[in-house]
Amino acid sequence: MKLYSYFRSSAAYRVRIALNLKQLNAETIPVHLLNHGGEQHSPAYRAVNPSELVPALIDGDFTLPQSLSILEYLDEAHPDIALLPEDAQQRALIRAFCLSIACDIHPLNNLRVLQYLTAELGMSEEQKTAWYKHWIITGFKGLEAQLAHSNGQYCFGEQATMADCCLIPQVYNAIRFNIDLSAYPKIQSIYRHCCALDAFKSAAPEAQPDAA
Repeated sequence: MKLYSYFRSSAAYRVRIALNLKQLNAETIPVHLLNHGGEQHSPAYRAVNPSELVPALIDGDFTLPQSLSILEYLDEAHPDIALLPEDAQQRALIRAFCLSIACDIHPLNNLRVLQYLTAELGMSEEQKTAWYKHWIITGFKGLEAQLAHSNGQYCFGEQATMADCCLIPQVYNAIRFNIDLSAYPKIQSIYRHCCALDAFKSAAPEAQPDAA
């Protein structure tokens, strides 16, 4: 397998965690989202993913974009170490949690959105940062409530799931932007626990070959 990735991409970070949890090897192919105007816009990468986003996974002759689709695919193609439980209701709750991040929080703060705010709408860096923090705080209030029954180690249940694959990168980004997380004790506890595990450590941005 090959994973087209950027070290700071939270979507690619999700997939790196999942690969590690499932003990699957994938060759990392860096796609720098800033160099040369963004390598994701090159004709070569556009042939891999026409949406010009990372990540993209290649498994044999099969190419798949979109991080959540990749997580689902990995779980179905390699079911031995599951990222989703067997219980249908728990699976649905975990998917809902993942979508809260991937659909409600992350798209508003994605790199291309932030670039548009400054380059096209003329926002200052301070205004851009305020935008970022607003949507993180708004989203984390809902996430913390969804984690009411968490054991404080993982989002759902007694082992890491897709939910943890999605939460940890989003918290990493929040910390990078100096957002106060004191109002979210469950989120903080899960983040601390997971970041101490090898599968999460080796997936972190600073551990990637293209980290700068």
